[in-house]
Amino acid sequence: MCWQGKGDTNQPLEPPSEFIIKVQDINDNPPQFIEGPYKGSVPEMSQVGTSVTRVTATDADDPVYGNSARLVYSILEGQPYFSIDQTTAIIRVALAGMDREMREEYLVVIQAKDMGGHMGGLSGTTTVTVTLTDINDNPPKFSKGSYEFTIAEDLGIGKPGGRVKANDRDIGENAKSTYSIIGGDERDVFEIVTDAQTQEGILRLKKPLDFESKKSYNLTVVATNIRADSITGGPYMDQATVKIIVEDADEPPVFTKFTYLFDVHENAATNTVIGAVAARDQDAPHSQVRYFIDRHTDLERQFNINVDDGKITLAKPLDRETDMWHNITVTAAEISRAIVAIKVLDINDNAPEFATEYEAFLCENGKPGQVRGHQSGPPAASPSHSSSVTISRDNSISVLAKHDSFRRQKQETYLLPIVVTDNGEPPMSSTNTLTIRVCGCSRDGFVQSCNVEAFVLPIGLSMGALIAILACVILLLVIVVLFVTLRRHKNEPLIIKDDEDVRENIIRYDDEGGGEEDTEAFDIATLQNPDGINGYLPRKDIKPDLQFMPRQGQHSGPNGVDVDEFINVRLHEADNDPTAPPYDSIQIYGYEGRGSIAGSLSSLETASSDSDQNYDYLREWGPRFRRLGELYSVGESDKET
Repeated sequence: MCWQGKGDTNQPLEPPSEFIIKVQDINDNPPQFIEGPYKGSVPEMSQVGTSVTRVTATDADDPVYGNSARLVYSILEGQPYFSIDQTTAIIRVALAGMDREMREEYLVVIQAKDMGGHMGGLSGTTTVTVTLTDINDNPPKFSKGSYEFTIAEDLGIGKPGGRVKANDRDIGENAKSTYSIIGGDERDVFEIVTDAQTQEGILRLKKPLDFESKKSYNLTVVATNIRADSITGGPYMDQATVKIIVEDADEPPVFTKFTYLFDVHENAATNTVIGAVAARDQDAPHSQVRYFIDRHTDLERQFNINVDDGKITLAKPLDRETDMWHNITVTAAEISRAIVAIKVLDINDNAPEFATEYEAFLCENGKPGQVRGHQSGPPAASPSHSSSVTISRDNSISVLAKHDSFRRQKQETYLLPIVVTDNGEPPMSSTNTLTIRVCGCSRDGFVQSCNVEAFVLPIGLSMGALIAILACVILLLVIVVLFVTLRRHKNEPLIIKDDEDVRENIIRYDDEGGGEEDTEAFDIATLQNPDGINGYLPRKDIKPDLQFMPRQGQHSGPNGVDVDEFINVRLHEADNDPTAPPYDSIQIYGYEGRGSIAGSLSSLETASSDSDQNYDYLREWGPRFRRLGELYSVGESDKET
């Protein structure tokens, strides 16, 4: 662009122009493997062309202009095992039969070159580590064709007797094997198992060894791969011979039986041979065996044993009732043991008897054959004429009454002797006593009471009758007490002072009468002094239509007052007096009389101790007291009037 000078206008002489400058690419950037280095894997024994992995390179040059970014791949290292596609960069197997057990890992160098691989192009490289994975292409292999072990005959069941191992060049699951015995173990004495840690076969015993019966075994053992491979068509196996030599051990003697059972009678004499045990030494069948009793099982030393022939004898007498069984342990000389059980046989040396003191009950109003009670015991004989005994199948007895004349007032308890006899040889017997109580029973036969005191009253009375009888007895006692009280007051004066004038006046009305004015119907003061004149007192509760003159009461002289006569007079007057109240009136007179030729009934006021004289007083005064009781019914005559 041209510009004018300074003196001029300083304006451009020409308009501005645009220029496009294009930079032409040159091959100045080599290819690069950004994701490298690479790792790949392929199973061993893979076929040619099997893909392993793929690599990728980039070029910063312009892929449009020229061949600066056109890449071509090649293998610099790793031939002839692997190959690579020039354009796709896929690595493939180039050699068949590659064995992992021979070589497991390969390092492959890959080159990427631009300019289409022509001269002058730039290049870049990367490495690919290719690993061959394992397949089960190798069988297990025993380290040697035969093994030999020596096993003692006393080796315990399940204990290991030897180890064998089959090696496998494979790894992982392809190297695992199982072991088995396929021959030489007809008695099924051995087994072989796999050790999961070491992959060894462990030979163990399933049954005890017996040197005397078999001294050696020749076993055929097989090791087999667990996993089959789809390429090789496994599994593989290998076998070996295992020879086992049985070593003789010092074994203890063995008893002919593990348990012996002998019987002996409890009355057997000392040194009686109970039985014999026998044991043999398996190491030396004809050697001598010695026998002993383990005294921990025979603390009381009741048995002995012959150390040479094993015969067991009785050291002390036995009692079956104390111990029925004895279990002892017999030991052979080389610590071999057998259990001996000795059963003590019973003999008839105990008489039968009742287990407890039985008591039976008999209703005094019962029928024959009704004794309540069931006694358990051995067979028994009939004890007496008043009862009979029945034997049941369960070895129990039932006692039955033969008559019905049992009464508690006559005899309350019967002691019935019963002879009990067993069926042993010789038979044994004992006499036992059965207590039979006579009791009162209900109509249904249930026992109510066995006390004889409760049945003094007549049998068959009802409860009401018993109460009435009891009331009569109480009333009789009251009369006796009253009589004694009256006798004590026979010497007191008839005139009672005002402060001692204490009487009881009981009035009973059958209708609503005149109230307390009825108490004035009679003048009780007359009783205080029978010698006084019976004056007439008008009644305040009624007004009689007719006026009657008072009657003179009959009385005895001052010293001859008779209570019986006095009461009869008063009773006669009350029955014939029309002015007497028509009410039931009960009056109790606290007066005994002036005296009696009978004297006092109290034992405290009489010097006589003659009981017959007291009974005469009762006979004399008894009717008078009965007459005195009629005074309670005076009102009934008044009503009739």
